[in-house]
Amino acid sequence: MKSFFRIPLLLLIVVTVAVSCTKNFEAINRDPNRIDAISPGTLLNPIIYNVAGYNMLRSDDITFNLMQVALPYPSASGGLHRYDISENAGNGTWNTYYQWLNNVKEMYNAAKAADDRNYQAVALTLNAWIYSNLTDCFGDVPMKEAVQGDAGILRPKFDTQKEIYTTLLANLDSANSMYNTTKAMLYGTEILYANNVTKWKKFTNSLRMRLLLRLTKKAEINAYALLGTMIDNPTTYPVFTANDEAAVLKLTGITPLASPWGRPVDFTTFRAAAKFFLDSLNAFNDPRRAKFTTQARNAGGTATIGYQGIPSGYAGSESQFNYIPSNVNQALVTANSTAPMNCVIMPYAEVEFIKAEVEWQRGNTTAAKAAYDKGVKAAIEQWGAVMPADYFTNATTGAATVYNGTKERILLQKYYALFFVDYQSWFEYRRTGLPVLPVNAGMNGRPMPTRFKYPIAVRTNNPDNYRAAVTSMGGDDNTTKVWWEK
Repeated sequence: MKSFFRIPLLLLIVVTVAVSCTKNFEAINRDPNRIDAISPGTLLNPIIYNVAGYNMLRSDDITFNLMQVALPYPSASGGLHRYDISENAGNGTWNTYYQWLNNVKEMYNAAKAADDRNYQAVALTLNAWIYSNLTDCFGDVPMKEAVQGDAGILRPKFDTQKEIYTTLLANLDSANSMYNTTKAMLYGTEILYANNVTKWKKFTNSLRMRLLLRLTKKAEINAYALLGTMIDNPTTYPVFTANDEAAVLKLTGITPLASPWGRPVDFTTFRAAAKFFLDSLNAFNDPRRAKFTTQARNAGGTATIGYQGIPSGYAGSESQFNYIPSNVNQALVTANSTAPMNCVIMPYAEVEFIKAEVEWQRGNTTAAKAAYDKGVKAAIEQWGAVMPADYFTNATTGAATVYNGTKERILLQKYYALFFVDYQSWFEYRRTGLPVLPVNAGMNGRPMPTRFKYPIAVRTNNPDNYRAAVTSMGGDDNTTKVWWEK
């Protein structure tokens, strides 16, 4: 009898132990270091750092060459500085931007779930920043159906650039009204403004000014009038008023704020500064020269001979130049804690030059000059240079720097203010044709590229919507003009 009851008793003990062991199994085995759900701040720093860093790399790869800032040297033939653009030049831009737009969407959804309007406004601002660059690089792109893979949309329709800009401008206007400057940003410290809501609001409105200015050729938008409304109502539409409010990410070299250049030497290897870029700075006797470039040397390399570049799009071999040209300054991409590297998203000077152009268009010369003067000063000081007291009045150089009432003078100084700011000077050139860039023999009559071609993967995997976009735009060439250029 003893053995008969022993087996059921043993089973009862095993079952009891098993139940007690599994009752709190999920709670006991949950990894306390894993995040069950993202907060609105979880993705904010990775978005800012990765997009800003990528944009800086593309400014170097694309904008420097197209806008005659710097070029490969020696360069026997071809290359972007000769407007010879490859079919896949925009692939990285397309893929990188959509990767981070997906993260922006997740951030916005988390902010909405948390009912945190400040983070919603920041997400809308980041979305407009990235999408505006994306559409200005390609033209029509997917937006409404983009990054919707979780909803089963794998072949998104393309939105027209007009639809995209209309949406982005409305979102930025909504974001401006969302901010609550009395409420703290609670989800960690972000790396751009250290949770300063007022500065984020100024970035939102400053970005809206950039996007409105892009549309000045489209009469139906009435962009100058809308910009005038913003300028005349600074309380409703606060914008940058000083360099310390600008969207500039300071990279200290300490993770996570490391330089995008793993090896700063790569920035200067087989490079030269462009002649156009330095010629105007020489005419200005501009203190930024030493910040941006090195001095040229004689052919033997034994003595410096001032700031001299090489013509973009030159024909023939490098033997025609009897000097070692200036190069870009390696310090620009070297991040350290004592002298942080400037990763510029949107400078304060850009806002002043926008104001200057609007006032020029309104015929208000006094206001245009005041904004121009502020823009020049801000652009110089942003890079740690000192604004010369006689910059506008010097007997030798003042005629090249003082505001002369023309749009050309505004856009030339804006070109330097947009130094190292992603694709912005290329976009502005396409909008205005300014500054006037020299056309050299090695360009072989090629025009300035106006966009990237759509990636081959898009043409292959989303053919119907690709063809519809191409029909809408009038082509998929590097010289096809986007909506706001026409």
